[in-house]
Amino acid sequence: MSSNKISSTTMDDEEFQEHGAQRTLSGMALMILMAIALTFSIYQLVIAGFSPLSSLTMRSLHVGFLLSLTFLIFPAFKTGKLTSVVWYDWILAATGFVLSLYHWIFESDLIVRAGDPNTADLVVGTIMVVMVFEATRRMLGWALPIVCGSFLLYGLFGQYLPMPMGHRGYGFDQIVSQLFLGGEGVLGIPIMVSATYIFLFILFGSFMERAGMIQLFNAVALGLVGRATGGPAKVAVISSGFMGTISGSGVANVLTVGQFTIPLMKRFGYSPVFAGAVEATSSMGGQIMPPVMGAVAFIMAETLNVAYVEIVKAAIIPATLYYVTAFWMVHLEAGRLGLLGLPKEECPNPWTALKDSWYLVLPLAGLVGMLFHGFTPMFAGLSGLALTAILILGAAVAARISRTAFRYVFWVGVGLGAATFLEFGIYAILVVIALLVMMCFQVKGGRETLSTIRKSMIDGAKQALPVGVACAIVGVIIGILTLTGAASSFAGFIMAVGEKSLFLSLFLTMIVCLILGMGIPTIPNYIITSSIAAPALLELGVPLIVSHMFVFYFGIMADLTPPVALAAFAAASIAKASPMKIGIKATQIAIAGFVIPYMAVYTPALMLQGDWSVAAVFYIVAKALLAIALWGATSVGYLLAPLKMPERVFTGVAALMLVTALPVTDELGIGMAVLFFARHLWQKRQLALA
Repeated sequence: MSSNKISSTTMDDEEFQEHGAQRTLSGMALMILMAIALTFSIYQLVIAGFSPLSSLTMRSLHVGFLLSLTFLIFPAFKTGKLTSVVWYDWILAATGFVLSLYHWIFESDLIVRAGDPNTADLVVGTIMVVMVFEATRRMLGWALPIVCGSFLLYGLFGQYLPMPMGHRGYGFDQIVSQLFLGGEGVLGIPIMVSATYIFLFILFGSFMERAGMIQLFNAVALGLVGRATGGPAKVAVISSGFMGTISGSGVANVLTVGQFTIPLMKRFGYSPVFAGAVEATSSMGGQIMPPVMGAVAFIMAETLNVAYVEIVKAAIIPATLYYVTAFWMVHLEAGRLGLLGLPKEECPNPWTALKDSWYLVLPLAGLVGMLFHGFTPMFAGLSGLALTAILILGAAVAARISRTAFRYVFWVGVGLGAATFLEFGIYAILVVIALLVMMCFQVKGGRETLSTIRKSMIDGAKQALPVGVACAIVGVIIGILTLTGAASSFAGFIMAVGEKSLFLSLFLTMIVCLILGMGIPTIPNYIITSSIAAPALLELGVPLIVSHMFVFYFGIMADLTPPVALAAFAAASIAKASPMKIGIKATQIAIAGFVIPYMAVYTPALMLQGDWSVAAVFYIVAKALLAIALWGATSVGYLLAPLKMPERVFTGVAALMLVTALPVTDELGIGMAVLFFARHLWQKRQLALA
């Protein structure tokens, strides 16, 4: 692999923005900004590899880096000057980082006076909480700060509300202690996960992109389904699914894979709205697609105190069904519109693409192997990242010397990757990376490759900002809920409804997820709803992981549903179409996927939970596939031929029977499906003979 190929997708030194109201800096300001971002990535790698700091100190410094970069990149107002950093943002950036050192400098004192903060503690804690709110407003808009601010106001003044909504009242010092001085608020579990697992996996995805993984995914997808009916849209589904295995970010998938797939779909007859909707729907599934799921999966594992592999096990069938849904919907839409596939000459051979770039799969395979062999996500992510760096550096060196040298570098990397399983491999891998770095300085083009890796680390730090800042501010919600116990009130309401109807409780929880998702990202959406609704669902007999996956799933779907659909907005910027129309169409494409979480609640075997067996899993998967097929026909109005409205109503009722899970509903649904398919095939044959 040439260094030119690696650097072709990297960020130029003159630009440090992706989209939105972000500054485009140059000169000394850009150098300082890049130095902070690079230091952030190096700091996280050191923390992951050697754990030199206590947990709270590590989390606090992570927040300090987030605040510094946010205040330098994002202006206070969209109308502000975007080519330089105003003086007060330099002060805010410096203040955020300096105050993050407070836990490190006064660590022992804070432990001694836990629960009895002095004036300095309260001042620092108050300033940091206010800065987290301001950083979130700049980056993610007003919605999330308003939601979190409502919880903060409840903590401060909730004693004035009537019972059972009110609480006994808490002092300002108790609120500040809860939100910043301890591990229950801003420095709680979400920011801990952001500072450990999430950052590493974001960096891993950034390295894999620059190593050429996107090109490999696109080539394989084109080769597999490019010539099929509606090939371009199916390429988008498969390519986005592949990309989801390493990025775990729906919006990032849209902005990377969508640059290729959306224009391709438009060129072959799909409307801009449909092209954007397909990409948005396909990309959002990346958050539930193992092995590298979205940040929520790591938070869920930490919250439930279960191994990450257990979350992967629960997600794998629903994630597969989600992509089957998207694939089926674009197939039906292509049939309805009469769209054909791509010409043969435009579809590369997938096996040739794999043969040429097969080594890119090794870090991903190693990551999966480590996760399933019981290694922690942090260790697996760090080892996968190190192996990716070895492949990039090794390929750059080998391209300039000899094929024999490449084989040597490759097998050394594989050997050290295997050594990682013996728990000493990370040190050996670091030594090999250092040797390869020195070799890069000795060969032509080596310096450019090292520059690309440097830019990847800088870009990885920047990509971690939205997730990290969201994790920080939702700590306010967790802190207030933990302090006041307010979650029990809403949970009690859901349980009261559930005593009469579990379906109504599930429906109410889904609506809450979708409404919250209109203005806030998936992470805070999951944290809020899992804190409030998931315990109630558990009391109603829903297995623990299934209840959390239910709210996670609909938190993802919220990014597709208007009026504020983040994935649709991202796709609209590429498709040049209305975000609202794309959101509506994306919801229609994903409509069959809405039934999957309900089926998992009524039959936990779908998520491999409870007392499941192979036969039970096979039955529920087959039933889910049948329901998806019927929902798709209902939504699109087409199967082998156009469907009339009475036929669509019939298929919709049949699909509903398969989801309801009441006595004899399965039999009714299957019987209606058989009757419909038989009649539809007969009608199709009659039309062919006419």
